Amino acid sequence: MQLTENFSLAQLTASETAAREGIDNSPPADLIANLQRLAAGLEEIQRLLGAPLDISSGYRCPELNRVVGGSATSQHRQGMAADFTCPPFGTPIAIAAAIRASGIEFDQCILEFNRWVHISFSPSPRGRVLSIHDSGEGYLDGLRDADGNVVA
Repeated sequence: MQLTENFSLAQLTASETAAREGIDNSPPADLIANLQRLAAGLEEIQRLLGAPLDISSGYRCPELNRVVGGSATSQHRQGMAADFTCPPFGTPIAIAAAIRASGIEFDQCILEFNRWVHISFSPSPRGRVLSIHDSGEGYLDGLRDADGNVVA
């Protein structure tokens, strides 16, 4: 099922972990609208960055979310979030900074371990920007580099 011009349901549900573990990561029908909203937001980001996004995680069924160590309240479980990179554009911190400055209405944009960007879209977007570099330290408000410095 094609959700938008550039993003399919298969792309937003693909998981190497699910395939390896034999987990059916098919979303229930009532989450398709969330996945369509997510795909539309990813289209905006792809236009902003001017290059294809490399999606590493989208929808996660409860079992897959548990296996990968995701939060029980993860927006991935609701089909509202994706993790991605875009090497032709630049580093994850540069991507997060571009999204933050863009005017795109997102729920959360999280720089995760300086390795990827987590983006979510909800019916009531909060525009929340966070960073995490150390699981023990947890999430920090704002866009921060690995030393904890706020990125302008």
